[in-house]
Amino acid sequence: MIDFFKGRRQKLLQLKVWRENAVQKKAAPSAQDVFEQCPECNGVAAKADWAKNLSVCPECGAHRPLGAYQRLALLLDQGSFRELNENLVAGDPLDFEGYPEKKKSLQKRSGLREAIVTAKGKIEGFTAIVAVMDGRFLMGSMGIAVGEKVTRAAETAAKEKLPLIIFCASGGARMQEGILSLMQMAKTAAAIEKFQQAGGLYIACLTHPTTGGVTASFASLGDFTLAEPNALIGFAGPRVIEQTIGQALPEGFQRAEYLEDHGFIDAVVPRKDMKATLGQLLRLHRKGGARHG
Repeated sequence: MIDFFKGRRQKLLQLKVWRENAVQKKAAPSAQDVFEQCPECNGVAAKADWAKNLSVCPECGAHRPLGAYQRLALLLDQGSFRELNENLVAGDPLDFEGYPEKKKSLQKRSGLREAIVTAKGKIEGFTAIVAVMDGRFLMGSMGIAVGEKVTRAAETAAKEKLPLIIFCASGGARMQEGILSLMQMAKTAAAIEKFQQAGGLYIACLTHPTTGGVTASFASLGDFTLAEPNALIGFAGPRVIEQTIGQALPEGFQRAEYLEDHGFIDAVVPRKDMKATLGQLLRLHRKGGARHG
């Protein structure tokens, strides 16, 4: 019976990944359907090679963004995925013109209900609450629903005495929800602080890009902070900062490697090593006396 439910959960996750990656098939595929150019090095590789390499450029190692369900499929042990608060979505509190239609269109195209997916699952045998933001949904912007799902993830992790892992990818607060969006910064930060004060382990994983109100709140509060290579991480963008201070910024400013050198993050972890790294942190956490789910 346990194997049956594991199989059902794995098929559900695979279906969601398929919906993320689904494209309309053409009778005669063009070169663009078979090959893909890297935006960093301009190298061209077969799409099959990109997929095999976890959406990392086979030539230069540039990490392309991943869909939320695709990342969960790479991270979680087979059959352990269980989505949380799947149907939680926000309304249109400011009657912002075109906002409901925009969200509906994105939901149809991406297979997402919101800019974040939260789940319970196992990483190398260790149960955790995992949240993954997705930049395809309004640039991963944080609105009411995103803030609520992060808060509920922290509360669930606290209640079940499980570690919390959040993969951040965001352009910042969601302008269509105004001040209600900005309020999520305090709300999520308070939820994370409460979770940590109760002894919970929180691991923040910063991916490209992590900016704005997300960086200024829960993304910067990890007990451990990891990042993918060359991820842009900051509050305001480098061009805004240069215009404000009237001088050029150091090379690599706000990139993951620069921030690691200056102590803002603990480690830059390539995508192929992320699951093993998280597994090791969870293993050490368990050995330190934490409850293992």
